[in-house]
Amino acid sequence: MHRLHQGPLRVQKALYPEGPEVCHALVLHPPAGIAGGDELTLAIDVGEGARALVTTPGAGKWYRSRQPDGTQLARQTLDFSVGAGGMLEWLPQEAIVFDRVRGRADTTVRLAGNAVFMGLDILCLGRTASGERFTAGSLAIASRIERDGRLLWHEQGRIEGGSRLLDSPVGLRGQPVTGTLLVAAEGIDSALLEACRAVQPAVGEGGVTRLPGLLVARYLGPAAEPARAWFVALWSVLRPVLAGRDAAVPRIWAT
Repeated sequence: MHRLHQGPLRVQKALYPEGPEVCHALVLHPPAGIAGGDELTLAIDVGEGARALVTTPGAGKWYRSRQPDGTQLARQTLDFSVGAGGMLEWLPQEAIVFDRVRGRADTTVRLAGNAVFMGLDILCLGRTASGERFTAGSLAIASRIERDGRLLWHEQGRIEGGSRLLDSPVGLRGQPVTGTLLVAAEGIDSALLEACRAVQPAVGEGGVTRLPGLLVARYLGPAAEPARAWFVALWSVLRPVLAGRDAAVPRIWAT
């Protein structure tokens, strides 16, 4: 209903491929990436009973910092609110983290009543297609989900380039791609959990956990494509149960 932007980050025209009940929107950032000193903020307010699916037209990028001391920090802030009976599906394509980046990503989700949130985050550490590894720099990540003011999820972490964590068997095991799908909803029962666990990634490793009011899926592997394919397969299991609709893959993902 309303769009407002300042600077290059913007939301394109709303689309309704599933009919008038679900709004599909593309978040476009023409520079394609976040550089040192950039601060991007995306605020989405989904009203009571409204439904929105928000994605991106291509992979995002965290560019290397020209100031190795971190004085030019790149920041991304996501601030989402969903009213009672509403649903927000935040399904961006993967983000490529360049070597020597200095960045921070913060996500806050506030849910009211029986609102539903599905949020995806896929990170590719280094430009693997050109053989680049994440040897230096850092990316700090924090995510928080509340329902009616009560904390459901709070996670903070920092990925350091060249650290032992990247190759450790209790860390990323030498794999450059990691991803997380967070689903906050009522009705995540044991049957739905088992249905999700029955879906296995074709390449890499995946795991699904249920917490009170929350489902968490994690991926670790060599490339973004199998990560996205696995998360889409999970989404195809979850969406009919939690939204009463089959998964409607955005057409932009095929371009």
